[in-house]
Amino acid sequence: MKGSVVIIGPGYPLRGGLATFDQRLAREFIREGYDCPIYSFSLQYPSFLFPGTTQYSTDPPPEGLTILSRINSINPFNWWRVGRELRKLKPDLIVVRFWLPLMGPALGTILRSVRKNGHTRIVAITDNVIPHEKRPGDTPFTRYFLKACDGFITMSEKVMTDLRTFQPTKPARQVAHPLYDNFGEPIPKAAARERLRAKGLDIDDKDRILLFFGFIRNYKGLDIALEAMADPRIKDLGIRLLVAGEFYEEAGPYHEQIARLGIADRLLLRTDFIPDSEVRDYLCAADAVIQPYRNATQSGVTPLAYHFEKPMIVSNVGGLPALVPHEKVGLVAEPEPTAMADAILRFFALGDSYFLPALRTEKEKYSWARLVESIFAVSGALNNDI
Repeated sequence: MKGSVVIIGPGYPLRGGLATFDQRLAREFIREGYDCPIYSFSLQYPSFLFPGTTQYSTDPPPEGLTILSRINSINPFNWWRVGRELRKLKPDLIVVRFWLPLMGPALGTILRSVRKNGHTRIVAITDNVIPHEKRPGDTPFTRYFLKACDGFITMSEKVMTDLRTFQPTKPARQVAHPLYDNFGEPIPKAAARERLRAKGLDIDDKDRILLFFGFIRNYKGLDIALEAMADPRIKDLGIRLLVAGEFYEEAGPYHEQIARLGIADRLLLRTDFIPDSEVRDYLCAADAVIQPYRNATQSGVTPLAYHFEKPMIVSNVGGLPALVPHEKVGLVAEPEPTAMADAILRFFALGDSYFLPALRTEKEKYSWARLVESIFAVSGALNNDI
């Protein structure tokens, strides 16, 4: 083995994009010759704080990975115990995920304990620094966590800017979110739609399908997409919106909006959690992916679309325009219904084949090896090679 790396962050049996990311990153470290267990959570969120139906996956455990469910996010005695365990383990490097200030006290306390061994370096992958939805305590919790780290990786310019308001001098690099290449290779659109029909979705091979994918929260702008779908021009073209993802907020207002707009027949709703084994079917069945976000840092949906070579229609907010070059791999529009409707019409006028050459070129930038290289580069800035 070249050395030892520990990833601190969600992992199986926890579900969702963070766990998927951590597991794929661990595989890359292992592929490059490092020992790399994941220290995950025995309790990630108290049930009353979790907005979905369950925090746990129904998929089989990932093969070839060591995932230890150790961390209780609300128990300080646990933080000290895990910190001592990792301090004695003395990994060469800890890569820790930070996506929510709520995790700051637990992770910051664990890392402060680890640092006492005088050996382990700590690099944080900061998905968010200033959260989409603000809560009391965000700033002190974030500051407490960031001070415990030696260097940082961000995946958008917005997060880098936010990070520098807290940590102006520590080593940091901005890296593109790698492709989620662990969901299998693309399959033909007709085959994917046949698989969705077998799951009970009323989808025809001739339908023009936009996909809104991932959990549903206000900042992701599903209501903007619904208003765009009510545009008479969209209806005249027979365009349908496939919504695949779980509500992480009250679903009632969305259903009321659908009824008010009279667009139920233009929608395909699968509003529960999409297991990893079905992700490919939804992406491959679509003509394009739509992300009408009100605000954004980076998006895990974008690398999914790149992997499956699906053009994107995204909002002109946050890091999305930089990830989706306009009229090359997709279209960028303002986050309001008319602009989104215009972009949808422009997409279908051009056709998905128009975007394929640039999609295939652009996706080469988004590799896991590049992320690992950048993590080590930040570590190298600490003058201590692994």
